[in-house]
Amino acid sequence: MRRAVTVAASVLDQAAASLTNIAVLVIAARASSADGFAAFSMVYIVFTVLLGLGAAYVGQSVVLEKGEEHETGAAVRSAVAFTATASTAAGALLLAAGAVLGGATGLAVLALGAVLPVVLVQDGLRYGFSALRRPHLALAADLLRLACAVPALLLQPHGSSPARLVLVWGLSALPAALLGLALLHPYVRNRPWSLRRLLGKDHLGRRFVVEFGVGSASSQLAVLGLGLLAGPLVVGALRGATTLFGPLNTLFTSVNAFGPPLLGRAGGRRATVRAAVALATVLALVALGWAAVLYALPDRVGRQLLGATWQSTAALLPATGSQYAVMAAGTCALVTLRVLSPRATLSVQVVFSLLSVALMLAGYGVGGAAGAAWGLAAGSALKALAAWTRVARTRPEPAATRPEDQRSAAPLS
Repeated sequence: MRRAVTVAASVLDQAAASLTNIAVLVIAARASSADGFAAFSMVYIVFTVLLGLGAAYVGQSVVLEKGEEHETGAAVRSAVAFTATASTAAGALLLAAGAVLGGATGLAVLALGAVLPVVLVQDGLRYGFSALRRPHLALAADLLRLACAVPALLLQPHGSSPARLVLVWGLSALPAALLGLALLHPYVRNRPWSLRRLLGKDHLGRRFVVEFGVGSASSQLAVLGLGLLAGPLVVGALRGATTLFGPLNTLFTSVNAFGPPLLGRAGGRRATVRAAVALATVLALVALGWAAVLYALPDRVGRQLLGATWQSTAALLPATGSQYAVMAAGTCALVTLRVLSPRATLSVQVVFSLLSVALMLAGYGVGGAAGAAWGLAAGSALKALAAWTRVARTRPEPAATRPEDQRSAAPLS
């Protein structure tokens, strides 16, 4: 019963965090002109990449910590301290970059640099609570984040500058960050902490950052580069389409978080693969159903959701819907590989994530924004095919040979 409550709280927390991100983009689209939302989207992509790097390097490694509560508390305290230090340094670099860029985009980058430590620390606390098996505390903080961000952005006048929207969005995370730190304090008080523990050569975050870099960040940066070359409106259209599929991102993130332990207890390789195939089928059908709902939306409703960005986004829905359907299959295959052979995922991520970027750029050259979206869909389909092929050829590794298991079980220094 307690495990079910923990899983439910974790899923609800991820849903609250994802809903906040979706609401931020939807409200920003409605409050901005098409050009303004495009500039906001480019800055938000920078934040998304930094957020993903933090989650990969710090978050995904801290949740694997094993040991007594006081040892986990020391690891969590070190992770929070590292996140605060690293985000402050990254914020300083963004301030310098914004000053050099100038204009509306430069001001938005300056605003992101100013609020970056707040938003990254607030998000990073979720992983600390997960490691401490207190996801309900993370849920409380993220619900406060949602309750602050949405009204604050809704109060902004139409035509607000990207910099203003970024500042309002970032500062609205401050109450949730303070609440999260207060809730975390009893579990990390008097625990030893060290930034060095996250800088060692055996730190698991190094591996996870590589997978994130070639998996998610490469496509985000490619879209950002496409905006610099082809114009910000392309970024706005692609970001708008992705925003509408935000609920599926929540499902995929939950599968990544809870899939490995659940599939690992399925009862052998054949049962694990069978359960993964069933899950992939369900998720793919959900993705196609959601795409059909979005495609059937009247233009009036679409404009209420995304404002001036809706017209360019609507043309991308068939491609983006197809991409998410094959992403469902690929996500389940990669999670299955993580259970059967953790070292087998990296090569798939490297080769086919870079291929997806190449196909997106080639697609844009052939068919503009719609071609870029279909290129991303083709890349996701090839990655899913490769991952399932690797699953079919893989046999489970003995637990003792897995470097992740050995490291996560090591005592805290």
